[in-house]
Amino acid sequence: MTHKLLALAGSLLAATALASVPAKADVKIGLLGGISGPIAAMAPAMVDSAQLAISAVNEQGGILAGEKLVPVIGDSACNPQNGTDAATKAVNIDGVVGVVGPHCSGAVIAAANSVTIPAGIALITPSGTSPEITGLKDNDTVFRTVPSDDFQGRALARTLKAQGYGKVAVAYLNNDYGSGLANAFKAEYEAIGGEIAGFAAHEGEKASYRSNLAELAQGGADTLVIFDYGDGSGLTMLREALENGFFEKFVGGDGMKSDAPIRELGADNLATFVASSPVGEKSAALEAFNAAFKAKGGDPDAIFVTTSYDAAFLMALAIEKAGGDKSKVAAAIRQVAGAEGGEPILPGEWKKAKELIAAGKAIDYQGAAGEHSFDEAGDVPGAYSLFKVGANGFEVLTEMK
Repeated sequence: MTHKLLALAGSLLAATALASVPAKADVKIGLLGGISGPIAAMAPAMVDSAQLAISAVNEQGGILAGEKLVPVIGDSACNPQNGTDAATKAVNIDGVVGVVGPHCSGAVIAAANSVTIPAGIALITPSGTSPEITGLKDNDTVFRTVPSDDFQGRALARTLKAQGYGKVAVAYLNNDYGSGLANAFKAEYEAIGGEIAGFAAHEGEKASYRSNLAELAQGGADTLVIFDYGDGSGLTMLREALENGFFEKFVGGDGMKSDAPIRELGADNLATFVASSPVGEKSAALEAFNAAFKAKGGDPDAIFVTTSYDAAFLMALAIEKAGGDKSKVAAAIRQVAGAEGGEPILPGEWKKAKELIAAGKAIDYQGAAGEHSFDEAGDVPGAYSLFKVGANGFEVLTEMK
């Protein structure tokens, strides 16, 4: 009986000792995407790509002391209010250490100003492209793995001029994304001798844009440039322009490079439609990402998948570098990307990066979308291509410079 009591006491002491050791806590990051709203068709591939980066972390030893990196997925719905709400929940309720997203510029600006900047939480957007993001008073906490639309708008203007486009009309969605891209395009197109015969903002989610299109067509342009979303009002505008014969040729920004116009209007009806989009520069990093994403059933050519992967992987690297201290993550982003003399890290090389960080050695993440040498505003340069619609979807027509 005495031996049994001693054994029981020993078991209780052991159990008490185990209970006193804190369980490993998950490390959470926010993934705030435009799951509903005007880019709903684009968002799933972007989220899947970010999830792929997170899987690499968890499959190769986890983050920090072997904890799991867990995504808290929120729907920013591509609008400021939803972006703020999703960020508020992620930061104040779920306790995320950093935020990847939101996907759309207006949501980025609202979430940053209202939530992440006051909280000192690092934010990396893979697709918020408005030039307005550059000027945020963010205490160096807001970054993006995609170039500003100031780059895209000007590159598109130069490319259209080189392709022989003449007089154009511009229709743009009245939000941060649409106005930023349209104004950059207009400034460059006119500066290089292009003529803009119509330039007008429109509100989203209207039942019809015939009157807007008729007014834009009065200037005599044969080309309509649409800075909108292909899953939303941009699709409606493109459909009505085709149905009414207002224009002969059509050009979209990256928001129009969606499968929705092809699915809804048919590739045969889009023979004169082209769209610009950021692309990953050819590199070993891009090849590594392409192979990994294909293996998971993803489409490496889908828009913003490279930048989404890079945003999530960079966030994980920065959290590791910061030791999980959320107040130090933003500064660590610059330390793991673009570090001069740092050991190159390719997509998926989490174990290698983790060991180097633990050894106190510098690393330099070479992303699928580029090297991400962030400037003072947290912006990056980038590469773009102009796409046409082919039998199997979007195909590269030419590089944009």
